[in-house]
Amino acid sequence: MNSKVAVIGLGAMGLPMATRLAEQFDVAGFDIAAERLALAADRGVTPAGSAADAVHQAGTVLVAVRTGEQLHELLFGEAGLAEHLEPGAVVVLTSTVGTDGIAAIAERLAEHDARLVDAPLSGGPVRAGEGDLLIVVGAEPAALAKAKPVLDQLASTLSVVGDHPGDGQALKTVNQLLCGVHIAAAAEALALADALGLDTERTLEALTAGAAGSFMLGNRGPRALQAYDEDGAEVLSRLDIFVKDLGIVGKAARSAHLAAPVAAAAEQLFLIGEAQGLGALDDSAVIRVVAPELRKNGAQS
Repeated sequence: MNSKVAVIGLGAMGLPMATRLAEQFDVAGFDIAAERLALAADRGVTPAGSAADAVHQAGTVLVAVRTGEQLHELLFGEAGLAEHLEPGAVVVLTSTVGTDGIAAIAERLAEHDARLVDAPLSGGPVRAGEGDLLIVVGAEPAALAKAKPVLDQLASTLSVVGDHPGDGQALKTVNQLLCGVHIAAAAEALALADALGLDTERTLEALTAGAAGSFMLGNRGPRALQAYDEDGAEVLSRLDIFVKDLGIVGKAARSAHLAAPVAAAAEQLFLIGEAQGLGALDDSAVIRVVAPELRKNGAQS
């Protein structure tokens, strides 16, 4: 199997993944934005003039798109990337797009002698560049074996959850339900602490040390407080990503005839935040939906 790797989509996650992979593999990258191609070139990634050029002689192709519709268009639409894949290539889907249509995409790729590895990931851009991602995989064993050297370069935790494309998306959907709810709950908790006159930084320190602590509270809590600074928090995960992901959660729950009222409530907070113009900010900025302003250090305003 050719050791060349192609990365299609050099956005917030695609670029650090390509950079990390370039430490070990010959990596070609493509993005529709010229500035992203320039950044890739500076980081040891060979910029390609088109997606088709990027996948030439590539045994593994990582795809970082936003939605299932974009994935389908990339592979079978006007771009027709499936027509340009090398025989035996594996396409690694790193995005969270939901389970709809994944099995059909895998079947169509098989017609082109290519296999789909469903491998949505979590961790953010910094961890992507460090090879410290959580990746959940649904794939045929043979396809996974071909993709595994690439996945191992990106992941500190690689969980194989099933033998079929779509299994990874299913588990990632469950993961995003919890993540979205935890971010929203952390925002509400800190807003309540402020409303009760508590010092929010001391409150956050106390909460993270006890039973109420969670990864999202510890990770997003400080950034939620920074959301009120003039420049806001560094954007590590956009708020509108959780509009998309909790939409996927809701659709999956409805398809399964399962009530998910807590996830639905969290989704509404993110939707309101997006409507208020917060979509491009860090997802921790959802705190500004429930508390447009905070008292400084709990002092009365």
